[in-house]
Amino acid sequence: MFKNRIRYVEDDKEPISFLFRSRIPSLFIGLVLGVVLSFVTSSFEEVLSRNIHIAFFIPFIVYLADSVGTQTQSIYVRDLKTGKANFKKYLIKESALGFIFGIVFALITIPIILFWFKSVALTSVVAISVFATISTAPLVALLISEILQLEHTDPAVGSGPIATVVQDTISVLLYGLIASAIIL
Repeated sequence: MFKNRIRYVEDDKEPISFLFRSRIPSLFIGLVLGVVLSFVTSSFEEVLSRNIHIAFFIPFIVYLADSVGTQTQSIYVRDLKTGKANFKKYLIKESALGFIFGIVFALITIPIILFWFKSVALTSVVAISVFATISTAPLVALLISEILQLEHTDPAVGSGPIATVVQDTISVLLYGLIASAIIL
């Protein structure tokens, strides 16, 4: 009867050994996927060597997407524990929010990068990438949190590290592909 219940990790009540065992799997997955992220980044060496300015915006693009995804994930995981979360409603609303945030932040970056670098190509790469990566972030955060919940694993423990590295990889991949299409 209680096999399918999720044991939520309570830092203030659990021993360190349990906290370590609860957290290490997702962090290990993050380590492995972090290496994959490094390979993905290295696959765009040609476009990076052609325009070093592309590299300046990797942290910016990754950060914005992660921030949007983290907000979605935090709110969804909180509501999962209370039983108030409805995956389909979250998927629709958070996807719409990701799309809107993507447009807003892309539009904000256009005049900044255009003024700073005076390059329409670089501005286009960054603005399109900001839109694309922010738009995907809520979906990644929700899917990973929901999968962990369905697997009866506390999504508060595992979804953060896994969603972050998955979103980072998607962000770098999208950015590299868009840069390659426009710059090369």
